[in-house]
Amino acid sequence: MTNIKAVIMDEAAINRALKRIAHEIIEHNRGTESLALVGIKRRGVPLAKIISNNIFEIESVEIPVGVLDITFYRDDLSNIDPMPRLNNTEIPFPVIDKKIILVDDVLYTGRTVRAAIDAIFSLGRPAAIQLAILIDRGHRELPIRADYVGKNIPTSQNELIAVNLPEFDQKTSVEIHDIGLDSHD
Repeated sequence: MTNIKAVIMDEAAINRALKRIAHEIIEHNRGTESLALVGIKRRGVPLAKIISNNIFEIESVEIPVGVLDITFYRDDLSNIDPMPRLNNTEIPFPVIDKKIILVDDVLYTGRTVRAAIDAIFSLGRPAAIQLAILIDRGHRELPIRADYVGKNIPTSQNELIAVNLPEFDQKTSVEIHDIGLDSHD
């Protein structure tokens, strides 16, 4: 059981962060040529769609969005489920020679991102892979860092960051919870 310690971002703050990330992606890549967004299931998918919509509002260019299920690429697969199920990776574009922007909600140990990179490379070799994260909470176990960060929120191991999105939670916010024990990425 967890206790909410604080709401760190409300809907307006999340929207501002995602608009800023869209601007940073365009600036860093000197435009939108060869860009594609890939949301890591679950909460990375709606975030990728919002960033794509923001880029369209800025540049009037539609950036394709893919959905990535990393289930079979996790390094802790045997600890999660003895019968894992693939929940549909949907990449409607070739990844070869694309600048892939992986999108996820929270960056913690880095293991999810490592699994996502492995999954992308199983589909082909992109020109580049970049990482957009709504929340970076620290505590990396792998040498992975985000290229685009909505907000850095230093946490303890006894805290959990909950990103609430309407598709899953009927609200939009980022909360920090006290869980009293270690959480996982």
